[in-house]
Amino acid sequence: MRLLHTSDWHLGQSLHNFDRHYEHQRFLDWLLDTIVSEQADALLVAGDIFDNANPSAASQRQLYTFLQQARARAPQLDIVVIAGNHDSPGRLEAPGPLLEVHGTTVIGYPHRDADGSLAIERMLVPLTGKDGATAAWVLAVPFLRHGDVPRLAPQEAADGEDAAPQADPYLAGIAELYRQALELAGSRASQSQAIVAMGHCHMVNGTMSAESERRIVIGGTEMLPTGIFPPPIAYAALGHLHLAQQVGPHAHIRYCGSPIPLSFAETSYTHQVLRIDLQGAQVGEITALPVPRAVQLLRVPEKPAPLQEVKTALAALELPDVPLEQQPLLEVRIRLAAPEPGLRAAIEEALQGKPVRLAKIETSSAARASFEEAALSLDQLATLQPDDIFKRLYQLRYGTEAPPEQLAAFAELVRP
Repeated sequence: MRLLHTSDWHLGQSLHNFDRHYEHQRFLDWLLDTIVSEQADALLVAGDIFDNANPSAASQRQLYTFLQQARARAPQLDIVVIAGNHDSPGRLEAPGPLLEVHGTTVIGYPHRDADGSLAIERMLVPLTGKDGATAAWVLAVPFLRHGDVPRLAPQEAADGEDAAPQADPYLAGIAELYRQALELAGSRASQSQAIVAMGHCHMVNGTMSAESERRIVIGGTEMLPTGIFPPPIAYAALGHLHLAQQVGPHAHIRYCGSPIPLSFAETSYTHQVLRIDLQGAQVGEITALPVPRAVQLLRVPEKPAPLQEVKTALAALELPDVPLEQQPLLEVRIRLAAPEPGLRAAIEEALQGKPVRLAKIETSSAARASFEEAALSLDQLATLQPDDIFKRLYQLRYGTEAPPEQLAAFAELVRP
């Protein structure tokens, strides 16, 4: 059986006020062609379908058009979509009954039975092979908020110490939810059927991408241990981190990463979708499928330089003449020795007539180099979390990093 693993589409995202609709559409068109050419049996989309909880009509139309076209071009394809921390769980699930008729299962949040217990069975999704028979089972677990997870008694939490740091009831609840889902899947799956887990979370040892990711829970307590994906889970298809990576030494626990660069910090690596070939109940091969980049993101120069050097580098840019929506987005990086009131005008003059879109001018100076951690741009402030501020103030006051127990105490104070 062949799966395609993707996540973090962030439909509707804009980069410094430049719309990304064209880039997303090019990716979706490529994904449709890839589903057909790779003869995929299932598509797993691991959260953050939209960039915000109230997506535009155009973004929603883009998603549903893709789902309709995928069904038309690959009638046997199973599609499983889970919500991420950027998504509205209810909004994502609203058209679920209609989508299920066309082979798409959407899980926005954990449902509960009449007695208040978690309806684990709703998160267990069968996947069918080319012969129409069930070939694998998916634990389709969406992004979990504090109210979504089981509450364990202290003695119950202590029993699962290998799965999660049980001092935190939130992590213990997540581990328990996956344990229950795996137990149910194990009772349903035959020896020849694989069990695949999905999740939208931050794993211990997972590497974040700068500037474009929103922390899930402050204080680092959101990081989950790999023990929550024990055998017989053959593969864990994860979303949230935009940099494609395996988690630590575990080749079967993977982030596929975002399909397009969501910030200028993501320009240096190749974005991808993962192809997973299952051999019975095991993973046979995992292959990265590079996603073509429809619009280039440029940083000029690579490191901040004096204004005159930057102007020379900009003047030397040779770019193909393409329609506006295909023109590269540009970040200009300048090191200033003194305030420069006419800076933007000077940059725009150097770019006159060039087919490029100026998205951002980043300035720095030698005079404030020692304060770079404290002095932030507006873009950086937008991503700043309370624990980041706490760490900076602690460093400023005591000249050392805040110890883990202080960070844990602060996180407990500010948690909702």
